[in-house]
Amino acid sequence: MQRRFSFLFPAPCGPNGFSMIILLFRLMFGAMLLYHGVEKIIHFDELSLHFMNFAGLGPKFSLILSIFAEAGCSIALMIGFLCRLSILPLIFNMFMATFFAMPHAPYKMMELPLIYLLGFVILYLAGPGKFSIDYLIRERLDQEHT
Repeated sequence: MQRRFSFLFPAPCGPNGFSMIILLFRLMFGAMLLYHGVEKIIHFDELSLHFMNFAGLGPKFSLILSIFAEAGCSIALMIGFLCRLSILPLIFNMFMATFFAMPHAPYKMMELPLIYLLGFVILYLAGPGKFSIDYLIRERLDQEHT
C-alpha cells in the first residue's frame, strides 16, 4: 500500500502490538483508579460517615470494600497479576458507583464511573496480554505440562 494511505488504513497490530496496547490500558486505568483509592484512604474518617451502605454492611465496611477494589485490585491489574480475578471487584465497584451510589444523579456525575466500568469490562474480555505476570505464569504452567 502506498505510504500516504498507511496512516488512514493501518495494518492490524500483531500480538505484541495488541499486548502493548493492553498493557498501556491496564496501567492507565489502574493508575487512575488507584488515585481514587488513595484519596479514600487519606479521607477515610470523613468518608466513612456518609459512604454508600452496600447491602446493609454499613458505610465503613462498604468503604473498605471500595478501597480494596480501587487500591488493591488496581495494583494487581497494573502489574498483570490475576487480572481477570482482580477486575471483577473493579467492575462491581464501578457498577455500584454508576447505578446505585447516585441513582438520580445527572449523566454528568455518572460519566466517569461509567467510563471506568466500560474500560474494565473491555480489559476483562481482552485478558492481560503478553506483558503481564499472568502470561509468565501461563507460560510456566504450559512448559510443565508438555
